[in-house]
Amino acid sequence: MPKDDRVGKVAVRIRLLQQSFDAFDEAAAAWLGLNRTDLRCLDLILAKDPMSAGELTTAAKLSPAATTTAIDRLERAGFVTRSRDAANRRRVLVAATEVARAAERMVYRPLGEAGTSALRHFGEEELDVIIDFLETARRVQEEQTARLKGLPVRE
Repeated sequence: MPKDDRVGKVAVRIRLLQQSFDAFDEAAAAWLGLNRTDLRCLDLILAKDPMSAGELTTAAKLSPAATTTAIDRLERAGFVTRSRDAANRRRVLVAATEVARAAERMVYRPLGEAGTSALRHFGEEELDVIIDFLETARRVQEEQTARLKGLPVRE
């Protein structure tokens, strides 16, 4: 098969992979009773627990008001708690609850285990190529995101 055909096949597979990620996130959000923005915020909080509301605003790329609304919903659902930072009383810290940790284990641990199992059939050199590919794909995605942000808003 010619190289251009292989490149085209890779591009199609990337698009399908992105769609599968989106479908998984949609199913996870629905199962948890969350919308996608709240799921993204919960994921960020779980990764850096606790995190300040300001850090969440920056990481999630939301307005402060939208972040507060998301935290309110996550708190009502039992996934996070809010507290004042002892070192800076104006700073609000958001922490994941055990309910959130249990949900994370239920939703994401099987995914991680299945992914790890699937990758084990590749050799070391193949894994190195996969790692390089993923880093390249992430870099291209970030560059294209920056390019889109620099374009004038479409009317």
